[in-house]
Amino acid sequence: MKVFKFGGASLKDAAGVKNVASILQRYKNEQLVIVVSAMGKTTNALEEVVAAYVKQTGKALELYEALKERHYAIMRDLFEADDEVFSLVNDTFVEGEWMLEEKPADNYDYLYDQIVCVGELVSSKIVTAYLYKTGIKTQWLDARDVVCTDNTYREGWVIWEKTKTNAQKIVPPMLEQGYFVVTQGFIGSTSENFTTTLGREGSDYSAAIFSFCLDAESMSIWKDVPGVLNADPRLFENTIKLDRLSYKEAIEMTYYGAQVIHPKTIKPLQNKNIPLYVKSFLDPEAPGTEISSDMEDNYPPIVVVEKNQALLHISTLDYSFVAEQHMARLFQKAADLRIFVNMMQNTAISFTICVPNVPDRLSQFIKEISDEFKVKMEQDLELITIRHYTQESIDNLKKGKIVLFEERIRSTMHMVVKNVPVIERREVDIAGSKA
Repeated sequence: MKVFKFGGASLKDAAGVKNVASILQRYKNEQLVIVVSAMGKTTNALEEVVAAYVKQTGKALELYEALKERHYAIMRDLFEADDEVFSLVNDTFVEGEWMLEEKPADNYDYLYDQIVCVGELVSSKIVTAYLYKTGIKTQWLDARDVVCTDNTYREGWVIWEKTKTNAQKIVPPMLEQGYFVVTQGFIGSTSENFTTTLGREGSDYSAAIFSFCLDAESMSIWKDVPGVLNADPRLFENTIKLDRLSYKEAIEMTYYGAQVIHPKTIKPLQNKNIPLYVKSFLDPEAPGTEISSDMEDNYPPIVVVEKNQALLHISTLDYSFVAEQHMARLFQKAADLRIFVNMMQNTAISFTICVPNVPDRLSQFIKEISDEFKVKMEQDLELITIRHYTQESIDNLKKGKIVLFEERIRSTMHMVVKNVPVIERREVDIAGSKA
């Protein structure tokens, strides 16, 4: 049994759905669990719906209706007008509408999960119906019947024993009947049957959960790139495809922000030595990248750029030394608010941390420590991580940047940088007038 994961880019339109179906035709005689994300940019659109709903701007239902129409347009290209998939998808959208018609509750994260999950539910129903239409026996599975989490909305923590029991009870009978199983990434459920999500871009993690619980032979993530590259091709030219990676290297890359794989994906696979393949849905025959154990640790410089970072310069109000009790309080507050500290540095009376710039969480963090600390924040920054760095790679990456601080740890270098603004050059004469 294998697990395949298809992201939003592979399902962004009718042609994408057809391409996924053509890839899966090659595996008709195998047992597959297929995890799908919401269709391209749907999660972003649903986040706008949530924001409008919480702020009561009056635009939430309008934005939601526009999203529905985009899905119906895709469906009209895939199905006849009387296909039952239209009513199945409409029922899912109606559940979201019911919530939007109610007065919003106080818990933003809870509301987010109940609304944003619509994207994966709708996408998976469309894919299931189209596969069945093309002659591939397929059953739809609600991931919330399998993936059990705690009540941490937007970043649910998996309750592994219960999830494993659910998976082994529900999925094998479906596969043994000769069906592909299509389910959703990103979502789970609490013991009270409320929907949770596993963190942004969490569909990779969902596929790893199913792989672990079902002892999969392998897991494959289908992307719009030829495999794992040593840098983001949208930011850098002449990137190099890495044919093989060790679990260790993949964990390091994802920990520092590499977008090709969700950070939590590798550990469940490594625990059972399940190989992960990153393959291209644009070139399905290409070998892609294999991630498994016992790969050689001989790599070119690997660059990870995390945008939208903030530096928090924290100092004590009474100019006392930043001691262990101060650090303990700051880290506890960060943990409570799910603020991930990417980098840190301290002096006698100050402590600086680099964190993702999530405005609501950072403003709450600053507010809650204001009785003991003052905070200065710098925004619009980037965190650049170079694994297996060379001096040449460091010099090239510093061009056009102001380096605010950096650190080197064995084979890894981090630097927080700000782009230097481009200033139009003008000649100035000795009198000071602009020429």
